[in-house]
Amino acid sequence: MEIREIRDKKIMQEAIDFLSAKNPIFQEIIDKYGLPPIPKRPQGFETLVLLILEQQVSIDSAKATFLKIKAYTVCDPATMSVLSDEEFRSLGVSRQKTLYIKILAEAVLSKELDIESLAVKSAQQVREELIRLKGIGNWTIDIYLMFCLQEPDLIPLGDIAVVNTIKELLDIHDKQEMEIHARQWSPYRSYATYLLWHYYLNKRNRKITY
Repeated sequence: MEIREIRDKKIMQEAIDFLSAKNPIFQEIIDKYGLPPIPKRPQGFETLVLLILEQQVSIDSAKATFLKIKAYTVCDPATMSVLSDEEFRSLGVSRQKTLYIKILAEAVLSKELDIESLAVKSAQQVREELIRLKGIGNWTIDIYLMFCLQEPDLIPLGDIAVVNTIKELLDIHDKQEMEIHARQWSPYRSYATYLLWHYYLNKRNRKITY
């Protein structure tokens, strides 16, 4: 077992112990469905493109479109900036998301955004850099921070699965109240999110590869 894997398991156990002490519902999720997967994606432009595609649609649908793009051409800033709107449309990308992808590509090409540097910045600095780009909102930033930069303490309340699961399990229906309630899960709010997703997907017999 690699050192990183051992460390990840140790952190996961610490998070589970902490969260279960705050609310037994987390241990109940594990008892019923097992440990949640920890989503991991590579840092970089391609993942940000995939996250744009995932906005307000299912992960599976977005991934199918992303794979079409990859089969058609290279998914890098230079190529995406010059791909025509018609080509994007033929690949299943909406006009709005085409615009967002092009804005992202041009920001990288102009060096307005240095994606590689995000790895050494704080979560707040990453948010401030990415939020300036049209089409990249807090949900996209939250998921990039969690999946790519392994930020341990975020709860994406722009995510419908998280919100619906909190409503179901905790009977909290106001987003501001959710945010306040989730503060007690800090510094492991991301792990709480993984458990909430795990419950949401398993209850619906859905399997997702992040």
